[in-house]
Amino acid sequence: MHREEQKDKAIYKVVLNHEEQYSIWWTNKENALGWKDAGKSGTKEECLAYIKEVWTDMRPLSLRRHMEVRDGAEITSSSRRSDLG
Repeated sequence: MHREEQKDKAIYKVVLNHEEQYSIWWTNKENALGWKDAGKSGTKEECLAYIKEVWTDMRPLSLRRHMEVRDGAEITSSSRRSDLG
């Protein structure tokens, strides 16, 4: 039997980095540098289902923040132009 065909019986945990990106890691291993526990553990399928449910915006946190600042500046500029005209 090939390794891929064997049932994965490992228990995983969901981890999260500073950019709010998710991954899974083995519960019996120390987290990789820069990753912290997200509070969910279980089978691989359970952890991936949790990630699919909670990770609705795949953009890194720094990009989301940059876009919010940029979009806020565009809105402010637009309203200033309409006030002048």
